[in-house]
Amino acid sequence: MRFLLLFSRQGKLRLQKWFTPITEREKKKIIRDMTTLVLARQPRSCNFLQWKDLKIIYKRYASLYFCLAVENQENELLALEVIHRYVELLDKYFGNVCELDIIFNFEKAYFILDEFLMGGEIQETSKQMVNRCIEASDMLQETLEEYMSKPAF
Repeated sequence: MRFLLLFSRQGKLRLQKWFTPITEREKKKIIRDMTTLVLARQPRSCNFLQWKDLKIIYKRYASLYFCLAVENQENELLALEVIHRYVELLDKYFGNVCELDIIFNFEKAYFILDEFLMGGEIQETSKQMVNRCIEASDMLQETLEEYMSKPAF
């Protein structure tokens, strides 16, 4: 995988994850190209398209577009499954995820993505294992906040 982008129907970028080193200027151009390309497509058209030397796979869930770029030799259906699995993980955590969940809890959305994908490869295929890691992280954060709120003397 090269990158994963989440953007709204209005073209507002909500989340971005780059798996290969790219300059900021190139990132901005890619984001602009992806949003215009995907948003211009008809609702019933195919979710796969060719862009430069990459395959772009996208899927719309509610008001968010999940856009993933993979190498030409990669399997499109597997990439579509990666998107769907990430949405399932977000749904499990937020309870029917929406755009506002991503906006106000973007650090948790990135954390869930990092538990699922690492370096552009699937790190953990089990939804249960990812959910356990997320729950353990939340418990650790709560414990740490409790500890830090107590007086030091």
